Amino acid sequence: MTDSSRAVERVRKLRELINDYRYHYHVLDESTMSEAAADSLKHELAQLEAQYPDLVTADSPTQRVAGQPLDKFSQVTHSSRMMSLNDVFSADEVRAWVERIQKLAAGAKLEYFADIKMDGLACALVYQDGQFVQAVTRGDGFIGEDVTMNVRTIDNVPLRLRASPSTKKLLAGRTEIRGEVVLYKADFEALNVARAAADKPLYANPRNLAAGTIRQLDSKLAATRPLRFRAYDMLRADPNDLPTNAITYKLLGELGIAVNRQAKVFESIEQVMVYATHWDEARHQLPFNTDGLVIKLNDRRLYVKLGAVGKAPRGAVAYKYAAEEATTTVKDIVLSIGRTGTANPVAVFEPVVVAGSTVQHATLHNADEVARKDIRVGDTVIIYKAGDIIPQVLKVLSELRPRDTKPFDMAHELKRQYPELEFEREPGEVAYRMKNTSGPLLLKRALEHFASKGALDIDTLGEKNVAALVNSGLVQDLADIYALREAQVARLDRFGAVSAQNLVAAIAATTRPPLARFIYGLGIRHVGAQTAIDLSVAFGSLEALSQASLDDLQAIDGVGTVVAESITAWFVSEDNTQLLEKFKQLGVKPQYERRGDGPLQGKRFVVTGSLEAMSRDAAADQIRALGGTFQSALGKDTDYLVVGNNVGASKLAKASKYGTKQLTEAELLKLFK
Repeated sequence: MTDSSRAVERVRKLRELINDYRYHYHVLDESTMSEAAADSLKHELAQLEAQYPDLVTADSPTQRVAGQPLDKFSQVTHSSRMMSLNDVFSADEVRAWVERIQKLAAGAKLEYFADIKMDGLACALVYQDGQFVQAVTRGDGFIGEDVTMNVRTIDNVPLRLRASPSTKKLLAGRTEIRGEVVLYKADFEALNVARAAADKPLYANPRNLAAGTIRQLDSKLAATRPLRFRAYDMLRADPNDLPTNAITYKLLGELGIAVNRQAKVFESIEQVMVYATHWDEARHQLPFNTDGLVIKLNDRRLYVKLGAVGKAPRGAVAYKYAAEEATTTVKDIVLSIGRTGTANPVAVFEPVVVAGSTVQHATLHNADEVARKDIRVGDTVIIYKAGDIIPQVLKVLSELRPRDTKPFDMAHELKRQYPELEFEREPGEVAYRMKNTSGPLLLKRALEHFASKGALDIDTLGEKNVAALVNSGLVQDLADIYALREAQVARLDRFGAVSAQNLVAAIAATTRPPLARFIYGLGIRHVGAQTAIDLSVAFGSLEALSQASLDDLQAIDGVGTVVAESITAWFVSEDNTQLLEKFKQLGVKPQYERRGDGPLQGKRFVVTGSLEAMSRDAAADQIRALGGTFQSALGKDTDYLVVGNNVGASKLAKASKYGTKQLTEAELLKLFK
């Protein structure tokens, strides 16, 4: 066998294996090999085709590449009209649709085919003798745009249909496959995370991005976005090739075209409505966005016979779920500081239920976004859940705006809410960042605080060890310390086997920290040790605290507007919600132990000067353990001032002014017995 003939045989086998991998991965949702292995096969195929250019074919897996940018899209007339569906919004409207069909098709036994309605861009793929030749958008239903070059870059669109005994007839002549180009929710969120990191405006929603991508004149851009195609119909010249929708879906899968596996056939409309109710509740588990179901007759001959009214077929309807929107008022706009020092505005709402859950706040992204939508405190806004998950402000109802509202001033609010910090906004950027700081520096400070005596008290995690861990890249957030392994730490300059073992063991011993210490250790601005205790007593769990409203927080003695805003801002930061989830995944579970009334219940203490028998922190812990309250500053409500060594005259004078009783250390110890 010559080298050329060996190459022909090798290319044929490589293409078959790569296409088989693509079919299993994109259609059957299973993997026959790792992605790295598949990439290696594609690389070998590309090299062989470069060596033997005559072997390159239009349907080769290597030809899924972007072409030269177009000046404009050409117009294409559809083989048959791409119709839209009439919407229905209740079970009664669905039953009314069935009754109309029963009158028009008297005596016919009706079966119903129901599928998830995808929120994407409708598109038709044309195959000639099994090979992909054209892709056309819906357009006005009669004429669409030729987007072939862009659709060729979509990885799950086969360039040649898969052959099998049952699909042999479909590989001859013209086969048109209609479906939706969609962007999965997870892929959309990943794109927005990357844009946020680059300080670029965020994309609005997956549907708009998918549609906008397909309509880009430069297919190189389309190639960079993880679009997918999912089919809902197939057209053939001979309608007998596809007698029912159920058979059509089965054949689409065998041809290598992805379809929704949730689609089912039902004998009664009651069964369809049970199915609809199920997916109304479970749709958030789907990888793509949906706003309802498509319900159509399973019998395609009857479907065609019934014809259409206007632009919609009689034999199908779109059952729409309740809108995922609601109106509420903006109570406040607070600023959260991300882990890199970026300030992010967050709207605090009057609580409202959207998509089955209570929404109290939403990120406003940046000052430009707030200005663009002109969101003000006091405004009534429409909110929705982007990707069925993340609350977003859709628009302001300016007609309901109170007269005394003022535009949001980011620079002013930064000075008001963070008077001790400096922020700057670089030319051309949308973000305000803390001045003269960096992500690693902020992390070092945060980790030192987290490990401090008043927080989790990890004595082996001092300043120099913190610096070593952060500088090495082993620790990129607070939770990462719980993922450290002795072997990793031992390789760092400051550590040996024993010191690494001691550090990892000390960290492991804090996986069940007292809730109050953990809250304090998070470093929430304005939340000191006593406030952390008050919060733990009031809410009893981190989850309850994270869901607290501004009113809930301000109801706690000592928590005013500034502190409540700071706590709310911390918990609505996406960085922080991800951090808390990571703690949970790594097995860190803060514990709250509700204590009964102790002998010091209701008494407030302040310690001034140095103590001999114990540290100030130890004294504070003991006071709290016995039911008392430890205060960091002397106030009119302080019951006892514990006087140690080296005390300033001002504290004693203030105690005398307020009538606060003074205790020696010995007298305090007697109270502890």
